[in-house]
Amino acid sequence: MEYNPITVTDLNRYIKTKVDNDEYLNNVLVKGEISNFKHHYTGHMYFTLKDENSLIKCIMFKTYTPNLKFVPRDGMKVMVLGTVSVFERDGVYQIYCKAMQEDGMGSLYTAYEELKNKLEKQGLFDNKYKKQIPKFPKCIGVLTASTGSVIRDIINVSTRRNPNCYIKLFPVPVQGKGASDKISDAIKTMNKYKLADVIILARGGGSLEDLWPFNEEIVAHAIFDSEIPIISAVGHETDFTIADFVADLRAPTPSAAAELAVPNVTDLLLDLDKYDNRLKSSLRKKLELMRLRYEKCIAGAAFKDPLKNINEKYILIDMKIKQIHNSITNRIKDNKTKMIELITKLDTLSPLKTLSRGYTITTDLGGKVVNSSKGLNKDDELILKFHDGNTNVKVI
Repeated sequence: MEYNPITVTDLNRYIKTKVDNDEYLNNVLVKGEISNFKHHYTGHMYFTLKDENSLIKCIMFKTYTPNLKFVPRDGMKVMVLGTVSVFERDGVYQIYCKAMQEDGMGSLYTAYEELKNKLEKQGLFDNKYKKQIPKFPKCIGVLTASTGSVIRDIINVSTRRNPNCYIKLFPVPVQGKGASDKISDAIKTMNKYKLADVIILARGGGSLEDLWPFNEEIVAHAIFDSEIPIISAVGHETDFTIADFVADLRAPTPSAAAELAVPNVTDLLLDLDKYDNRLKSSLRKKLELMRLRYEKCIAGAAFKDPLKNINEKYILIDMKIKQIHNSITNRIKDNKTKMIELITKLDTLSPLKTLSRGYTITTDLGGKVVNSSKGLNKDDELILKFHDGNTNVKVI
């Protein structure tokens, strides 16, 4: 028996034709819960619609997204209207959505919102409780699965940025039952034994269910009570968990968390070179300024002729001495002239001047002036004072 095989493309095209020709699949209304939602930068929306037992991929092109009256998010229960078709290249079928409306919130999302509001009221999200991430940590503690791309990405980024920074892995389950308890215990153990300078709590992307251990209250309180700063890097950039709000710092991805935790040695060396150049430049400018000030001082009169100022003071002193001498001389001259005038006047009034013209002064032996002949008796002895001396006489 001879077979004629067909290509994969032919098979996918055949299936696509069969599905496209099914009128029921051309216009279906399906309800379910959104998971793995992604709003692409092109404007298209990609997500998975699921219920308790099954799931189907969905896409809504940007032609229809402006008609939405809400912002789709993981955990939302919705109803979508669209066409089921096969994506021929990948051989997968999906719903091409034309319209979508809310059909209530999923139970997980409701629990998420309730816990978020509760912890926010308790103050676990307040910035005043956020601890600073150390700038130069010696040891980075990583809480994540021991296998997978997350730890490899963190190690690769950390090693590239600073090969001297020690990475300490504390393996924990990042999804499934009991994961939240083990994550909480790991955080407490890291703090108890001071095993790291900063902790990275990380896992890759996933649905709301996959990320749920990081939305548990026990994990939130363990993060809040941690004395070691914690960087949360859970899921993709668009994923937000309770752990992200409580952590001291949120990173969009595990690789970004490593970049935030580990300083780049190359950047540090460049900064050191920059500071070194700035310091050298400042020192050169300072030395040049000091040299100019030195030259200005040396060029000053005090250094060129240090005795000039002293000599000028000597001249001033000599001038003052001469002024004082002239003043004294003039004062003596004036006083001498006045003295001569006074002596002349005094000499004119002097009794001796009168005596020089032939007059005498007669006194008794006791020195009393005799100014009358009355009262004189014979043989009284008197003294006659001439201008050039005295002589004794007797009354006859």
